[in-house]
Amino acid sequence: MRRYFIDLLTVLSNHCNLCPTARHLAIYLLDLFMDRYDITVKQLHIISFACLLLASKFEEKEDKVPKLEHLNNLAYLCNVNVVLNKKDLLRMEILLLENFNWNLCLPTPAHYIDYYLYVSLGENDLHNGWPITSLTKIKDFLEKYAYYFLDFSVQDHTFLYFRPSLIAAACVCASRICMQISPAWTTQLELLTCYSWEHLAQCIEMMFIYYENDIKEASNIKKQVTIQYQEQEALGDLSHQATTQVLFQQSSYHPLVQHSATFSQFQSPVQDLCSAYRESLQPHRPSSLLAASADGSLRSYAAVQASLRPSAQALPIQMPIALQVALGTEPVSTAYSNSYFSGYHSYAAGCFDG
Repeated sequence: MRRYFIDLLTVLSNHCNLCPTARHLAIYLLDLFMDRYDITVKQLHIISFACLLLASKFEEKEDKVPKLEHLNNLAYLCNVNVVLNKKDLLRMEILLLENFNWNLCLPTPAHYIDYYLYVSLGENDLHNGWPITSLTKIKDFLEKYAYYFLDFSVQDHTFLYFRPSLIAAACVCASRICMQISPAWTTQLELLTCYSWEHLAQCIEMMFIYYENDIKEASNIKKQVTIQYQEQEALGDLSHQATTQVLFQQSSYHPLVQHSATFSQFQSPVQDLCSAYRESLQPHRPSSLLAASADGSLRSYAAVQASLRPSAQALPIQMPIALQVALGTEPVSTAYSNSYFSGYHSYAAGCFDG
């Protein structure tokens, strides 16, 4: 139950763009209040919103404090079956303030982390055994790790047994270890935090346990996503293959066979007229390409099309001539490989031959 409300406060604070200190203070107020009272789930939702509202009023500027309408919208987005009203929130805020004696100046690890990060990296530190060439770049990554471990510290209630300042120091030390910065804990950090390595060892060990579990969980999620993606690709390939078989199936239609009787009666006249027409348009071409066969057989349509070229010379015809031409093309069987869908088209040999 606690983990659910911690996640809820984290989501709400992120939507409201609240600072880490406001988020951690809201969680700390909720933890302290729940140690003293037994409350129903519905009232616990209202208390969570009230803790977030008080923490934002204490840590943020006035313009960043979430309004009532905004909180109701966020509750709807988070599937929280609670409708807040001004009266209930005000009553709950007063109850919380009276419980803490109107004192919200409660330190959390987020209040210490920036102070410790200021001296988290020194000029004499080594990165992977080598001097650090860019302190700014390494420090940026170090801060991300520190806030990463800081978010871990609120997920489990066992971290409540450590002091907030010790948790912040452990976050910095764990970040230096992950970044392979040596030494892991410097004398300057020890003087600033008043904690030695022996004080931090237990807290750091717990942080690395959660760190390893988080890595394993992320790896499992990545594997599941990869498997789902491969299954979708396999289904897509099957559908493409089925579509290819349907679209590129060889046709059973043979026009020359069906119209052979009609086509045979237009052989000799058409052959003579086409030959005369080509001779008049292109007199410079070799006669071997224009000569007709002795028995008057019809030239193929591809040969006629290849030999025709546009010219400015016109054929002198004195009277209109009516032509009836039956043209037929044989179906070309083209085999498409899988490369058709990858942008490279492979065609069967000879499909462009004249």
